[in-house]
Amino acid sequence: MSNEGTGLDGAAPRMLGPRLRNRRGAVEVALTNHVADLQLIRVGAVRVNGGEVPLEDIVLVPEEGAVWPGTHLSSQCPFPFERQQRVCLRVGIPPLEVGEHRVELELECGVHGVIRADVTQVIDEPHPEADGRIPRALDDDFAEEVVHARQAHAEQWSGTRLNHVTRHSFEPSHARSACEHFTGVAQVPLGLAGPLIIQGEHAHGPYLIPLATTEGAMVASYNRGIKLLNACGGARCTVLEDAMQRAPVFVFDDAKAGREFSRWLRANEAAIAEQAEATSHVAKLLRLETYQLHRFVFVRFNFATGDAAGQNMVGKATFAALLWIREQYPHIRASFLDGNVSTDKKSSRLNILQTRGKRVTAEVVVPKELLLSKMRTSVQQVILLQRVSAEGSSLAGAHNNGCQSANALAALFIATGQDVAALAESAAGDLYMDETPEGDLRASITLPSLVLATHGGGTGLPTQRECLELMDCFGRGKVRRLAEIVAGVVLAGELSLACAVASALGSEEWVTSHESLGRHH
Repeated sequence: MSNEGTGLDGAAPRMLGPRLRNRRGAVEVALTNHVADLQLIRVGAVRVNGGEVPLEDIVLVPEEGAVWPGTHLSSQCPFPFERQQRVCLRVGIPPLEVGEHRVELELECGVHGVIRADVTQVIDEPHPEADGRIPRALDDDFAEEVVHARQAHAEQWSGTRLNHVTRHSFEPSHARSACEHFTGVAQVPLGLAGPLIIQGEHAHGPYLIPLATTEGAMVASYNRGIKLLNACGGARCTVLEDAMQRAPVFVFDDAKAGREFSRWLRANEAAIAEQAEATSHVAKLLRLETYQLHRFVFVRFNFATGDAAGQNMVGKATFAALLWIREQYPHIRASFLDGNVSTDKKSSRLNILQTRGKRVTAEVVVPKELLLSKMRTSVQQVILLQRVSAEGSSLAGAHNNGCQSANALAALFIATGQDVAALAESAAGDLYMDETPEGDLRASITLPSLVLATHGGGTGLPTQRECLELMDCFGRGKVRRLAEIVAGVVLAGELSLACAVASALGSEEWVTSHESLGRHH
């Protein structure tokens, strides 16, 4: 390697410490400012192996903040290059081959003048093709050699070493139906809360609660709420309804034709159910709902899906019904398998009213003495907070008037292999509190669109299965048990945080717990 340069003190390579590398399908020159705070106002000539790179193909990429296209630099719009800061000069040319390469560059730095560098450096590792195509195998994409090829590709493409992502305790084949292009694992810390006592129709007794999270103080908060629930005899939990939807839309010439179609659907619902249910031994059509807007008829198919969450199951069943409907009813001008009235992976008032997944309620009565001694607040103070917060939620247009339902749901979803994107609808909820005739606190939470599974999808992954087994919730016949447990955990979190905010210390407990448990010190 040889370095030579002119500019400030005639030592640009030492001052900028340029390092050449292939990264993300292009060439980067990493510069570290060892001199003084500089103001870059122009990128002059940049040559790689004698070939000049057009200014429009050069971008400055700092370690923090926005990127700066080379064409945007000027004395009126300088790039602040502070001392000891590192910035990459990304050059839009194909990755370089293994071997020595010469880089010449010129940077104009305002009052500090022009810095020029001329370095020869070695590229010692091959780089993937510029398009970054991920290795895969058509015959077995989970074979060990293919997984290793993807890991090497990721490291070479990004310039990052995967020391932890590549370490997993199960065979890649376990992820066959859960993840394409399997490359490794994203490990999330897992904490235990509980045991939580559930008094339900499907869950009964104490359950350890696995919570996968990166939010400090969260597990402690739920454990605090669980202690309060247990002191009251546990959470009473009830599954009220269970349905999963797909909602095709049909297009007609005019609104009158759409109205006639809605009538035809109601008259033929039994035949439609027969077509849909023929695709699965589990899916059962519960009812059809029609919603007409203009000349469009949205039909919400509601299915029972057993212990699976069922989004794919009901999609297949609805598609079979849709094909039969198209054959039987010739006046349809167009149709689509889903017109967004199912609001899959989206929160909506319709799901809150009509249920998506499980509608489940958890409730408890907390004696006033217990609230005062354990949570340092009063029944009246907690109720006032809840009612004021409900007004705030209404004002904001929120679909949950509680404190932190999504915390429990996200942590449980990750731990147990649920479809995490279903948090969008699952986090909707209604918290209600009032005072009993005896002066105690009555609290309940209803989750109207809780999408869960204990069979299929990610629930079969080894670590997720173990977390479900901790709660005796893995496999068939267990999904309503899981729903009751989840609702109980959510209620514990709502009580814990509400009491912290409404405490005699005036929300200080909320702040101090995060200060001591949730921050990096």
